[in-house]
Amino acid sequence: MLDNTVMIDTCKSCGVELTDDNWQAGWKKYGRKQCKDCHDKYNEGSNKNRMWVNGKYIPQSHPLYKPGRYKSFGDAAFSALQKDKQILEGYVYAIRNKAWPSWVKIGKAVDAEDRLNGYQTSSPMRDYELIHSVYFDDRNKAERDAHKVAERKGERKGEWFKLTKEQALEVLREVTLD
Repeated sequence: MLDNTVMIDTCKSCGVELTDDNWQAGWKKYGRKQCKDCHDKYNEGSNKNRMWVNGKYIPQSHPLYKPGRYKSFGDAAFSALQKDKQILEGYVYAIRNKAWPSWVKIGKAVDAEDRLNGYQTSSPMRDYELIHSVYFDDRNKAERDAHKVAERKGERKGEWFKLTKEQALEVLREVTLD
């Protein structure tokens, strides 16, 4: 007598029935009985250097590779900016470039030296100079206050102000005293 029962494969981790939708066909020949969700969870926890975009593994050879889990490549690209916005403490700085000696950039950053390096990258002469930076518990408020003070001292174009080096130092000193 023939036995007509069908063996149903289940995930060894969560017990869900394995189907073509949740199980890699290639895993069958190796006897791997684990659904895609459990496989992804295991791999995510075991290797923090992997990148996933919308649930899909991205190899390190990809030009936009950045470890982590993201909904899109845009999320990956801007994740550092989001993290930067969440951190309140940091520096308000004054930077200038000798190519425009009468203009000073007053900005904020978690790390003023790192921000200066970012400017140097876009300048073939590496001629940006950090005039001064001051640490604040709330760099967002401090930057707004610095812009108000700087605007009273000189012309404004965005975050750039027509100021001398001494005036830029005065701006940061005034904000520190508030």
